[in-house]
Amino acid sequence: MNKEKRRVPKLRFPGFTEDWEQRKLNEFLSVSNLKNAENKYNKKDVLSVSGDYGIVNQIDFQGRSFAGASVSNYGVVEKGDIVYTKSPLKLNPYGIIKTNRLNNGIVSTLYAIYKTKENCDSKFIEHYFNLDSRLNQYLKPLVNKGAKNDMKVSSENALIGEVCFPKITEQVLIADLLDCLDIYITLHQRKLNNLKLKKKALLQKLFPKNGERYPELRFPGFTDAWEQRKFNDLFKERREKTIKENEETLLSCAITGIYLNSELFSHFRGSSTIGYLKIKKYDLILSAQNLHLGNANINLFFENGMISPAYKVFELKSIDPYFINAWVKKDATKNFFLKATTEGASQCRKNIEWDVLLNQEIPVPNNLEQIAIGKFINKLDMNITLHQRKLDHLQLQKKALLQQMFV
Repeated sequence: MNKEKRRVPKLRFPGFTEDWEQRKLNEFLSVSNLKNAENKYNKKDVLSVSGDYGIVNQIDFQGRSFAGASVSNYGVVEKGDIVYTKSPLKLNPYGIIKTNRLNNGIVSTLYAIYKTKENCDSKFIEHYFNLDSRLNQYLKPLVNKGAKNDMKVSSENALIGEVCFPKITEQVLIADLLDCLDIYITLHQRKLNNLKLKKKALLQKLFPKNGERYPELRFPGFTDAWEQRKFNDLFKERREKTIKENEETLLSCAITGIYLNSELFSHFRGSSTIGYLKIKKYDLILSAQNLHLGNANINLFFENGMISPAYKVFELKSIDPYFINAWVKKDATKNFFLKATTEGASQCRKNIEWDVLLNQEIPVPNNLEQIAIGKFINKLDMNITLHQRKLDHLQLQKKALLQQMFV
C-alpha cells in the first residue's frame, strides 16, 4: 500500500516536522468591507499595488494621484491587510496579491481587501504568493477575463482556491527570514543605483560641455585644452566579412553592451552567417537604426567575433579604447549621434547620414589624460558589474528559498 505523499517543504527550520495543511484560502483570510464613508482619508492616502515594490503610496510612487473627485467609496486598507489587485501584469496575468506594510490608506473599488485570521501571518501570505508560478497557478482557475482584459472574480471567490500552509509559528519564522533577505537585497540595490548615479555625474564632469575645451573635473597634472577631432580621424570602418558559415563567434550589440547572440536570443534569426562583419577587440560597433538611443559599444571583451551587417564596425586609429568607451556611454553622446540622423520607418528607428557623422567633431585630450580617464571609468564599471552580480545572486537565492521553503 502506497503511503500518502507528505506535505512538507524541502527546506525547513529545525524543530518542525508536522505536515502542512491543505485548506481553502478563506480559512485564513476574510473579506474586508470597510469603506472610507466618513472621508477620514483623502487623495494623499490613496495606495497602489506594484509587482516589484508591493503596496505603495500612489503620489509618492507615481508622482500624482489618479483618484476621482470623491474617494468616499474607496476601501480602507489597514496595516497588515492583504490586497488583491484585479489588473493583469506581464508576469501575472490574473493579478497580484500583496500585504500592506505601510500606514493605513485607501484603494479604489478595483481592489479586494482582506483581513488575516488568527491562524495566519500577513507577511507570510505575501511571500507565499511572491513566486509568480505559485500565484498564477492559484488564481488561474478562479478568474475569468472580461473583454477588456479585466478580472471577473468577486472578492469572496478569489479566496476559494486551495493553499498549503503550516502552523502560524512556522509562518512567522519563514516570513521573518525572507523579510531579512529582502532588506539585504534592497541595500545592495541602493548601492548599485548610487554607483550608477556616481558614474553618470562623473561622466558629465570629466568631459567638456558642448562647445567647451576644458572639463569641469580633471586629474592632477592635466591643464591643456582638449582638441576637437573629426570622427573620421579617430575611427576607420572595418569592412572585412565572413566567407563561410560560423566562421567566428556570433555576437549581438544592445544598448547595455555586446553579448553572445545566444545570450539575447534563443536561436539564430537569420538564414546564413556568410557575409557577416568580422569584429576584433576594441572595435566600435554602431547600430544603424538605434544609434540615437545609445546602441553603440566598444568591444572590450571578445578577441574576435562576427556581427550582422546591419551594424557598422570601426577600428580605433589613435584613441584609447577605455576612454572612448566612456565617451560612448555618456548621455550627451546620444545627441552627438542624433545630429547625424534623419527620420526612419518609425519613431524609434532613424537613419544615419554617415557622411555627416564622419565629419562631426569629438573633444579629445592628450593620450595620457585619455588613459587616466579610461582607467578610472573602467574601474568604476567593474565595481558596478561586481555589485550587479551580487544582487543577481541574492535574487536567485530568494527565488530558491521561495521554491524550497514552501509546499
